[in-house]
Amino acid sequence: MEERIARAVKQSGRSRSDVTLVAVSKKFSAAYIRAAYAAGIRDFGENYVQEFAEKQTALADLGEARFHLIGHLQSNKARLACSLFDVVQTADSIRLIERLQDAAAARGRLLDVLLEIKLSPEQAKAGAAPDDIPQLLGAAQKCTHLRLRGLMTMPPWSEDPEHSRPYFRKLAVLARQYQLRDLSMGMSGDLEVAIEEGATIIRIGTALFGPRPKPQTSTIPAA
Repeated sequence: MEERIARAVKQSGRSRSDVTLVAVSKKFSAAYIRAAYAAGIRDFGENYVQEFAEKQTALADLGEARFHLIGHLQSNKARLACSLFDVVQTADSIRLIERLQDAAAARGRLLDVLLEIKLSPEQAKAGAAPDDIPQLLGAAQKCTHLRLRGLMTMPPWSEDPEHSRPYFRKLAVLARQYQLRDLSMGMSGDLEVAIEEGATIIRIGTALFGPRPKPQTSTIPAA
């Protein structure tokens, strides 16, 4: 994995320090996270608040670890998310931003936030429309306990990484337009394209941990 990242940043004329690797550990146990931490990884991404809540107590001693929420967040789970994560990458509404501000203020902490922007036409994809960015920025700038870091997006899945390029390029244009530094984009299959287009955060799961474990099926015979 590090070899792929190193080649991509070199070919792009960038430095390795420009890109943060977030290891996507959803559906993997705390033991996998501990092993990755021992190997030097410090940033981890989880999709589900409740799933990570069940792992968190087994990871409390990993003092340098930073945990990112990269899945959709319902506003009624903002308080719990604020207690678990260092970064929320999926803020996509004024209501959610305000809930995160209230939760962070109540805990007396500063929470890093990215705006999730929907650039894909797929109905299943979450995120705010590009035209909503000014309103979201305005709401975030009023928040004393949130630090807005940048933008995040999820392109349509494709076996061809080049299919992701237009979405990554568009996100980079938006980030420059609104003077935002961080771009969270790119996964195991298209990380090189993402880095070429300016990613500062890449979210890597399968290439690090392998295929996600399949849900356990019951072995009890039907009555």
